[in-house]
Amino acid sequence: MTHLLTRWWRPALVVALAALAVVWRLVRADLGAPPNLELVTAATFAATILLRSRWAFVVPLAVTVVSDVVLGNTSIALFTWSAWLVVGLGSLLARNTSGWRRVGAGAAFGVAGSLWFFLWTNFGVWLQGRGTWYPASVEGLVASYVAGLPFLRTMLLGNLVLVPLVAAGTLLVDRLEASHDLASAVARPA
Repeated sequence: MTHLLTRWWRPALVVALAALAVVWRLVRADLGAPPNLELVTAATFAATILLRSRWAFVVPLAVTVVSDVVLGNTSIALFTWSAWLVVGLGSLLARNTSGWRRVGAGAAFGVAGSLWFFLWTNFGVWLQGRGTWYPASVEGLVASYVAGLPFLRTMLLGNLVLVPLVAAGTLLVDRLEASHDLASAVARPA
């Protein structure tokens, strides 16, 4: 029971990061930040590592659904929500990483998540807008991807910085907990 009480702050930290990701999605444009500079991928990676639960995969979906309800972003919701769901499931692959391998896994996860999101959501934009936004052809699909490249660049660069940074932060959490457990063990009477 004591072990659970001393770990209460891991879920609290995940909730705080998810709330920060929601708020960021709501105010990013007002702050002049570029489109697709997001915190969802970093919050997802942190949730997976800190909770070490397979249920951490719902974090990106929860962040996106909550913020999309406020933003009114529904035209492409099927593709964005499913993209984030896959990103969340992909984060489970890094759940048991440790040491500096976790930072490398964070970088790989940031790249893979960005590429997946770009490929899937731009496919969705093309599919939904065939004949309206883009021609209903392979050329139209390519045009959709070309138009999305600036968004990919921002997301990719942001995730190459933010996700490894969060991964390093989780290493600090592990180290602080280990030193606290050691200090608690020494302080307990035999």
